[in-house]
Amino acid sequence: MSYTFSFEKLNVWVDSKELVKLLYSTTKNFPSEEKFGLTNQLRRASISVASNLAEGTSRNTNRDKAHFSTMAFSSLMEVLNQVIIAKELNFIEEIEYQKIRNEIEKISNKLNALRKSQLNK
Repeated sequence: MSYTFSFEKLNVWVDSKELVKLLYSTTKNFPSEEKFGLTNQLRRASISVASNLAEGTSRNTNRDKAHFSTMAFSSLMEVLNQVIIAKELNFIEEIEYQKIRNEIEKISNKLNALRKSQLNK
């Protein structure tokens, strides 16, 4: 069995990775002309959430770790913005939209809790 890095133990990282997979699946159905537009933006922003969490765990100070948690939160808000736009462009059905929003809300709450704990150490 291989070594498990600290970010892999974070529930919020696991959730954000699941959000990436959900958004990849959802954007598969976007119009082909959006391949280099909203599809690409959504995918990159969602990956950024998980990546910032991973990068933050490698930092030495809690302040640095909190900075990357903040960056992850910012990327998550970018995802939410893009999901709202995709919904308004009728690229996403209501049920899928609500599912994604629920995941974003869950992750945002966990990110805020993580950041607070990092700053209070």
